[in-house]
Amino acid sequence: MGLDMYGRSTLVYHRLRGHTAPSDSTQKVCFHWRAGRCNRFPCPFLHRELPGPGQATASSSNNRVADESGFAGPSYRRGPGFNGNGNSWRRFGGSRTVTKTEKVCRFWVQGNCQYGDKCRYLHCWSMGDSFSLLTQLGGHQKLVSSIALPSGSDKLYTASQDETLRIWDCASGQCTSVFNLGGEVGCMISEGPWLLVGMPNLVKAWNVQNNAEHTLTGPVGQVYSLIAANDLLFAGTEDGSILVWRFNGATGSFDPAASLKGHTRAVVSLCVGKNRIYSGSMDNSIKVWSLDNLQCIQTLTEHESVVTSLICWDQFLLSCSLDNTVKIWVATEGGNLEVTYTHKEEHGVVALSGMHDAEAKPVLMCSCNDNSLRLYDLPSFAERGKIFAKEEIRSIEIGPGGLFFTGDGSGQVKVWKWNTEPAAASSS
Repeated sequence: MGLDMYGRSTLVYHRLRGHTAPSDSTQKVCFHWRAGRCNRFPCPFLHRELPGPGQATASSSNNRVADESGFAGPSYRRGPGFNGNGNSWRRFGGSRTVTKTEKVCRFWVQGNCQYGDKCRYLHCWSMGDSFSLLTQLGGHQKLVSSIALPSGSDKLYTASQDETLRIWDCASGQCTSVFNLGGEVGCMISEGPWLLVGMPNLVKAWNVQNNAEHTLTGPVGQVYSLIAANDLLFAGTEDGSILVWRFNGATGSFDPAASLKGHTRAVVSLCVGKNRIYSGSMDNSIKVWSLDNLQCIQTLTEHESVVTSLICWDQFLLSCSLDNTVKIWVATEGGNLEVTYTHKEEHGVVALSGMHDAEAKPVLMCSCNDNSLRLYDLPSFAERGKIFAKEEIRSIEIGPGGLFFTGDGSGQVKVWKWNTEPAAASSS
């Protein structure tokens, strides 16, 4: 029997052989159709799945909250600002637009599927009509851990666990340089002219404008996460520490500033917002640190597994975890964060990102460990589409003009674009 990644029969792209099954509610689903080999015409059994108990169809407009403003703020890595009503998260209903998940045909991936249009599996890397795949960038041999597109640069940087950094020309899509770094890359960010790369026991800093280079030592084990704020660079490390350096403009160097202790296992995600630094860890917790004095002011323990990614959107903090959830946090009157909504997935969530679509509406990108990335309208969580990969998509980077990039565990980097341009570009 042909099954999709959830263990269910795939059906959306299977032909019904021109036969309309009876509408009797007691009608059985054809066993041979489920296995993809029914040759009876007409067939006395259904060539479609029966709806589940209580399943209903609703337009996505019914799932949207009326006040949907867009993201505001250019710092997509840190999380675009979300200017919606703070209470809109509480208005999410139980109904959501649900799209059947399909499986990419492995023979199509290898270039030798014999079924063509009649194949029951997907012959494309995505589902959804509002975005499209522009190109694929091949070359990395292992997981693409980070993608960076420095502001004002015409180069795309990709880093991998294959110990290499690749530089791509944005105009031609060609790889122009490959650097062997001598260690697995755990993370990479761009900040101003600086490209900052986290590796085992160190952080490398390159100035892409004047080619200055620094090696920042002090981390113990792999550096899994990096974030910059207020002339400070924060590095989440394998031993649970967050090391801090201050950029010295006079000397063009990075001076050690602090070491934040509190997590008991590796710090794998960092984000900044509203004068706070948020850290997610393999110890299943999120810690909130003050940017003023670098002290921990709150510990959040609602996740039940590794906190894999964090985004700050104005008054909201979004976190995801291998516990199959995305949690939305909002500050109470007392200043502490509390969960205001929990979105559940069927698989562990490994990465989050957010951007405007072509109509300037906010969209959340949610990568799961079933090798898919789901796109949701916010704040309704109505599904917009899915992107598939050979292995987990661990890196997502937002570019200009509706572009976005994904990197997966097989080493593949893909370039995507929203299909129509926004009516008016944001000036923020």
